Amino acid sequence: MLYDRVIVVEGGQDRKRLARILAESVDIICTNGTVSSYRLEELLEPYEQHELYVFVDADESGEQIRTLVKRGFPNAIHLYTEKVYKEVETTPYKVLATILLDANFNIHPEFLT
Repeated sequence: MLYDRVIVVEGGQDRKRLARILAESVDIICTNGTVSSYRLEELLEPYEQHELYVFVDADESGEQIRTLVKRGFPNAIHLYTEKVYKEVETTPYKVLATILLDANFNIHPEFLT
């Protein structure tokens, strides 16, 4: 099912963590790590008319994905985990919830306490 907003993450664990926090229906797309520009375009083409968010790890692989997204989808909104956590998967739920809330996503309130 397609929703108005889409979040791009690197892996399945990232998707599971965000899905648990979100209190709204959002497509969460996994790149499964580093991808080529062709593969990324193919993956995101169905979502061109949606509000696109990129929430990838604070590492080399994540930066490569961000660079490709910036080239192919310049209107994408980039969300960043704190560098101390490096990965979305290892970022505490409360921190993830705050980042998503700041981006105007509806989240389950228990993740803010």
